Amino acid sequence: MTTNEQERKRPLNLARSGGRLELKKTVETGQVRQSFPHGRTKTVTVEVKRKRSFGPSGQPQPAAGGDGGILLEEDRHANLTASERAVRLKALEEAKQNEEQRRSQEAEARERAEEEARARAEAEARLKAEEALKVAEAEARRIAEEETRRRAPRPESTEAPAAAPARARAPEAEEEEEAPAREKRPGRPVPAKPQPTARREEPRRRTGKLTISQALDEDAQERVRSLASVRRAREREKQRLAQLRAEPQKIVRDVVIPETITVQELANRMAARGADVIKALMRMGVMATINEVIDADTAELIVTEFGHKVRRVAESDVEIGLRGEADEAEKLLPRPPVVTVMGHVDHGKTSLLDALRQTDVAGHEAGGITQHIGAYQVTVDSGAKITFIDTPGHAAFSEMRARGANVTDIVVLVVAANDGIMPQTVEAIRHAKAAEVPIIVAVNKVDLPDANPGRVKNELLSHELVPEEMGGDVQVVEVSAKTRQNLDGLIEAILLQAEVLDLKANPERLAEGVVIEAKLERGRGSVATVLVQRGTLKMGDIFVTGGQWGRVRALVNERGESVNEAGPSVPVEVLGLQGTPLAGDDFVVLDTESRAREIAEFRQRKSREAQAKLLARGTMEEMFSKIAAGEAKELPVVVKSDVQGSLEAIVNSLSKLSTNEVAVRVLHSAVGAINESDITLAKASNALVIGFNVRANPQARELARRDGIDIRYYSIIYNVIDDAKALLSGMLAPTLRERFLGYAEIREVFTITRVGKVAGCYVTEGTVKRGAKVRLLRDNVVIHEGSLKTLKRFKDEVREVKAGMECGMAFENYTDIQQGDQIECFEVEEVARAL
Repeated sequence: MTTNEQERKRPLNLARSGGRLELKKTVETGQVRQSFPHGRTKTVTVEVKRKRSFGPSGQPQPAAGGDGGILLEEDRHANLTASERAVRLKALEEAKQNEEQRRSQEAEARERAEEEARARAEAEARLKAEEALKVAEAEARRIAEEETRRRAPRPESTEAPAAAPARARAPEAEEEEEAPAREKRPGRPVPAKPQPTARREEPRRRTGKLTISQALDEDAQERVRSLASVRRAREREKQRLAQLRAEPQKIVRDVVIPETITVQELANRMAARGADVIKALMRMGVMATINEVIDADTAELIVTEFGHKVRRVAESDVEIGLRGEADEAEKLLPRPPVVTVMGHVDHGKTSLLDALRQTDVAGHEAGGITQHIGAYQVTVDSGAKITFIDTPGHAAFSEMRARGANVTDIVVLVVAANDGIMPQTVEAIRHAKAAEVPIIVAVNKVDLPDANPGRVKNELLSHELVPEEMGGDVQVVEVSAKTRQNLDGLIEAILLQAEVLDLKANPERLAEGVVIEAKLERGRGSVATVLVQRGTLKMGDIFVTGGQWGRVRALVNERGESVNEAGPSVPVEVLGLQGTPLAGDDFVVLDTESRAREIAEFRQRKSREAQAKLLARGTMEEMFSKIAAGEAKELPVVVKSDVQGSLEAIVNSLSKLSTNEVAVRVLHSAVGAINESDITLAKASNALVIGFNVRANPQARELARRDGIDIRYYSIIYNVIDDAKALLSGMLAPTLRERFLGYAEIREVFTITRVGKVAGCYVTEGTVKRGAKVRLLRDNVVIHEGSLKTLKRFKDEVREVKAGMECGMAFENYTDIQQGDQIECFEVEEVARAL
């Protein structure tokens, strides 16, 4: 290798470049004039880059074609503008950043290479350590085998040669051999075996971590693990790996299967994958998706195939234990009596309650009659509390009266002294007897001049109600709500009857009760008036009522005050329902929300099935077939009411108006204001919208005005029933009634050209009119029925001809007339029918 080649291959360092290593710029700049169209020119700066090369001495060599010189930094930037200088500086900064990034990447690459080299070195050291351990184990096995051979018994012929090795044994071996002999000697104590002590020259057991140098040092005097210890460690490792590889133990579960269940729910109850359940169904020939419903028998086969236990339950089992267990006698405490006020309309029921409560509810009722069921609690002068339930007296509210009798302890039957027993009074007596509750008769309006309480008492006997003064068990109290006469006597009678009944309930349990009334209010949602029968209803309780469930958000008493809880016999308004329940539904508080939702869904499903069966009955099918055939007509209506009880009364009253020829079809009924969906439904079915104590919202009113939908507002139930009856009456086909006019006898038959036969007649009875219906009688047998074509007297056309006069008649489309025939003239008029 020549000197120049050695000089070129020498590394570049600071010493070669005079203590400073630098690279000079190899870019030359200059200015040229650039021409553009339309005679424009511009002076631009250009750069000429030169290829940099380095000689043996490390100095840069000039590029070919250059002048051998490199411009300084100041000279290159002398002719640059400010913007070009800024661009140049920005480019230099970016280049510097790129160079720093490249250096950082190279440093990271070097660190990764070092880490990999270090890891390889550690792996090699680990391998060497394992090889050293194997060598040590082999050496330990060899030593153990030699020790076993030395301890093996020798033949007697070889006893002398073996003496020398025996003498060479360690003192510990001699101790072990002499120990059994010492134990056999009687009467001498056996000394304890001395513990061996490690000598200075013996190898000691290694403590601490094993290093690479220690593993590679062959001369190191160190004790190693015994072969048995290594075997035990290996065995433990094998057992640990076997446990890890072993499959988890199968868990057998009790799977509850209802009457129907989805594939996803079945998989969840078995803690299996949905895909596995679908595969098992496919093997059985059942093609089902994850959301499809399968029957209980198929689900039982799947559960058995998966190795679980099956527990079949009915769908109605969700309600088992809903009411809870019976209360123990020592937990029962006295509660206020629940009194239902019943009677005929306008006999003063609400006025009597107003006198007891010192309110004026009756003065604000539409039409002067009660159309809602109300619940109030009154505290009398003695401090005792009485819960009153006010029921309407109109005939349409029979369901309300029945509910009031079922949830009550005592029935107060209000009878007007001037009116006596009326139809709704008799109905109230029947409801009270069906509910098996005691009756107290309050004879009201005794202050009127025509009052006759004795007549009322005598009329009660015909209904098996015997007053106490006549030897019976029915208390009769004469009162006046207007003058507050003998109200204390009525209260005393109620408290006496409650004391005899010994009313008690357990307040320390989950609440149970009944829904007295339900409504939908704007801003409050569904509101239910609940009468708590046992337990205590508190804020936050989860409950189910009918097909609805919810959580108690607020409790409001009859005075509009918020309360935190309500005990037995306390009526409150409950807010927090998911929907509006039906009046008369049970009200039960539950522990969990999931069970409440499950029970509500079950009841809703049963309600839908019951409605479907009701529509499929024979009588309904016959009526619909008649409607389709045109034999019967229907009046479609959409009913919206303020409360559930009034809605129920209206729907029942409208249903009772239906006949075989006309029928009322309630398309939709609900509580709350009339909205757009109601108008849309009415438009699609050409129905009438009835609003009872509710109004349509602005959007619904505009939609009804645009589509021409008739919305009728009512506040009195009388008017609803009367208007519906009038509408149905107008839909009835009118009755055709025949009215006799007169008789005429044919005296002569004339044949006239271009006219035909004309009968010359004599009117014998009544009047003959032109355009009336006629019958042609021959020998008192009707041979033709039709209309008169013409009626003339002499040559003039006349409207009618009276008895004793002659006239000429001609029939339409009939000419077979003979002398002596008799003509009967009559009219047919339509008579409107009414229900």
